[in-house]
Amino acid sequence: MRFDVITLFPELFEPFFRSGINRRAFDSKQVDVRLWNPRDFAEGNYRRVDDRPFGGGPGMVMMAEPLWRCLQAIRADRAEPEATRAPVVLFSPIGQRLDHGMAVRWSESDGAVLVCGRYEGIDQRFIDACVDRQISLGDFVLSGGEIAAVALLDAVARLMPGVLGDEGSHQQDSFNPALDGLLDSPHHTRPEVWQGPAGPLRVPDVLLGGHHEHITRYRREQSLALTEGQRPDLLRAAREAGLLSAKDEDFLAARKKL
Repeated sequence: MRFDVITLFPELFEPFFRSGINRRAFDSKQVDVRLWNPRDFAEGNYRRVDDRPFGGGPGMVMMAEPLWRCLQAIRADRAEPEATRAPVVLFSPIGQRLDHGMAVRWSESDGAVLVCGRYEGIDQRFIDACVDRQISLGDFVLSGGEIAAVALLDAVARLMPGVLGDEGSHQQDSFNPALDGLLDSPHHTRPEVWQGPAGPLRVPDVLLGGHHEHITRYRREQSLALTEGQRPDLLRAAREAGLLSAKDEDFLAARKKL
């Protein structure tokens, strides 16, 4: 798959591509990312890409023309038929919130053109004419779309075959259908006893016993408890979808009595 990123700050992406386990996806071109600076398509000696907003107000607005020329160059480079051309995605606070399901869908796609806005925003005429969908990380405002683009690319890259050391790793991630959309259970590693600030802390005995059925049930109950405490909306969704077993419901009912 191929992602073309329109950004005024391509240098922000380079450390991300060079570090971490997900670099395998980028080095192998399983996730082929190409960076495009709209300033390269601006006119004049100063290569201006922004201007004051009509109607007044604070800040500057990214101009439509440099973005349009940049997009046209990407279209020419991708050489895609009109009917199957990659969608244009803008990272924006008004967009649909990025979640695991969306990351999975992008990981199964041919990619997209990602537009990273800056300043007060982008000329609405470019959005109306060129943008197919908008994505948000949450109900807050960032200085630009680059962090959101990195988040999407990271979420997609780790889903690629061979990227993670263990092919089953992402199957146990929070929000994954393998966990019925619940949060992942806590994890422990060596040493068995850690001398914490308030005294020794032990790994739960069930994880040391080697009884796989007991371990599986323990992790399921920890997942249920964590989801109930931190994201009850996910627990409600799992219950409404009929994904909770009788054992799950018994465990949750017993917790309420404590």
